[in-house]
Amino acid sequence: MDNSSQRLNDVFFYGLYMDEEILKSKNVNPRNKRVAVVHNYELRIGKMATLLRKIDAKAYGLVYSLTHDEVDILYAKSGLTDYVAESLLAKIDDKSSIPVLCCNLLNPPAEDETNNEYYEKLKNCMEKYKLPFQGSVV
Repeated sequence: MDNSSQRLNDVFFYGLYMDEEILKSKNVNPRNKRVAVVHNYELRIGKMATLLRKIDAKAYGLVYSLTHDEVDILYAKSGLTDYVAESLLAKIDDKSSIPVLCCNLLNPPAEDETNNEYYEKLKNCMEKYKLPFQGSVV
C-alpha cells in the first residue's frame, strides 16, 4: 500500500476547480472524473465558493483522483489557505457513496460578500458539465 504523497485520493470539487482545463493549467492531472452530489450541504458564493452544512440540501460537483501534492498545489501553494480539507461522503450514482476529500472555508462568507463574476463563471462551468446549479450569492 502506498503511503507517499503520490497516493491518489478522491477529491470533490464544487467550484471552478471542477473544470479540467483549470486543473491542467495549474499542473494538476485530473484522473477518474465522476459526477457526484453531497447531501446536507449547500453551495454558497461570497468572494469565493464554499459548502455550508444545511439539512436536506444538495451540492453537485465532480470527483477527481488527485495526489496530496496536487491538492497542495491547488490550495496551499495557490494562496487559498483559508480552505481546509475535510472528509465527506459523495454519492456517485444512485447506488454508491464514496469517501472524498473536500476543501471548504472554515468561516462562511459574510452577509455582504458577493462575487457576481465568479457566480457567472461557475454557472457556465456547471452547464459545461451538465450539473444542476443550485448556488446562491450571499
